[in-house]
Amino acid sequence: MKATFTRPSRGSLNPGLFSSRRQDWETPLALFRTLDTEFGFELDVCATPDNAKCAAFFSPEIDGLRQQWRGVCWMNPPYGSAIGDWMAKAYRSSLEGATVVGLVPARTDTRWWHDFAMRGEIRFLQGRVSFGDGQNPAPFPSAVVIFRPKSYLSMALERPPRAKKQPFDSAGRKP
Repeated sequence: MKATFTRPSRGSLNPGLFSSRRQDWETPLALFRTLDTEFGFELDVCATPDNAKCAAFFSPEIDGLRQQWRGVCWMNPPYGSAIGDWMAKAYRSSLEGATVVGLVPARTDTRWWHDFAMRGEIRFLQGRVSFGDGQNPAPFPSAVVIFRPKSYLSMALERPPRAKKQPFDSAGRKP
């Protein structure tokens, strides 16, 4: 049986799910410290001088998307339409040897999620994240996506999982 789904119209949902006047919401310090203890971040690839979590950071003027990401990187990208560009850069940087840990909305219905987030390690966060000086938690779930260093050679050498033998042949008989 094939299921059919209908997408709700934007007018029927909370407009906060689709837009924000700000895109530079500060990473919650407690969450960052927990992850920093595990990973030891060296570079904040997407920050402003006011919300940078690492001594080394790329500001909007420097444009982190145009820079080379090295070492262990923290990423809390703008949650607007460019988030796919940030996720693509994070994934590509892991292929070049960087570790990139990103705090992103858990938008499992988007192209960027399927194209990039699912290539990393995904940790869904329980509850809703309250960003920086935001008075209310985000109106969406969040996840931490981790892209660990991976070379093109190691990807080429990986073998896809073997298909399991079918318990019945095409005529419905046991082999």
